[in-house]
Amino acid sequence: MKEIVVISGKGGTGKTSLAASFAALAGSVVLADCDVDAADLHLILKPDVQHAEDFSGGKIARVVADKCIGCGRCAEVCRFGAVSFDGPAGGAVAKTFRIDPIACEGCGVCAHFCRAGAIELAPAVNGRWFLSNTRFGPMVHARLTPGQENSGKLVSLIRKEARRIAEQQAKDFLVVDGSPGIGCPVIASITGADFVLVVTEPTLSGRHDLERVLELTEHFDVPAAVCINKSDINSRLCEFIEETAAERNVPVLARIPYDTAVTQAQIAGLSAVEHATGSLKQQLASLWQAVARAAHKQEGKGT
Repeated sequence: MKEIVVISGKGGTGKTSLAASFAALAGSVVLADCDVDAADLHLILKPDVQHAEDFSGGKIARVVADKCIGCGRCAEVCRFGAVSFDGPAGGAVAKTFRIDPIACEGCGVCAHFCRAGAIELAPAVNGRWFLSNTRFGPMVHARLTPGQENSGKLVSLIRKEARRIAEQQAKDFLVVDGSPGIGCPVIASITGADFVLVVTEPTLSGRHDLERVLELTEHFDVPAAVCINKSDINSRLCEFIEETAAERNVPVLARIPYDTAVTQAQIAGLSAVEHATGSLKQQLASLWQAVARAAHKQEGKGT
């Protein structure tokens, strides 16, 4: 089994559209949507959820009012402004301290210093993850609760579960729709993968963010290649991107021109390769073949 991750330095480059097309072309595949902060692969694949679980990536503090003595030590040591003196009456005082669950980072410092033992740390529910069936195969995906952190942990959980299913069912490929950017969710998306395809576009921000992403793949020693999407909207910047990739010895596997068929496919709830005809369909098929070949050339990875 080979794990192929599709990422981008910024949103809106066409990353998810390509991942969905790869799913349609791969044949024997398991899918993972690791863009947990703004997942949208489900809009194309329409997953039928078979199993769902809460995700807890950390802890949250709570004041037990009956034990609180109102000393205020918790407010003194909290560095996140999460403690306020507006809690209900307790066993010993008329007013107690309260911890804002949104502001609380779950560090546990308040519980450590509470002389009365009035603060409890409990698992925080940060979102939910799902195991679903799609028309192309099993899919593992998630929804991070707005404002919650620990998205890197959730991505790692999704990849682990998707790998388990792919190995159990002897699938040829695991196709991952990774997170955009270069932060923790992206690192969790690519580390240990067989191959990464970086999708970019010929804009100033696209070129800048491509450089940052390629630095990341190089740092973690993950084989990578580039796809320039909407390549005809700025030919000069397209050349700059090709030069940037060449300087890092990263191949450009495809230059896909802008095509309204991609938007039409999204409206129809289909992957681009399912909806497109002619040159776009052929370009997507050729890109997938190139990516699959590159992934299989990597030694010592996958199964």
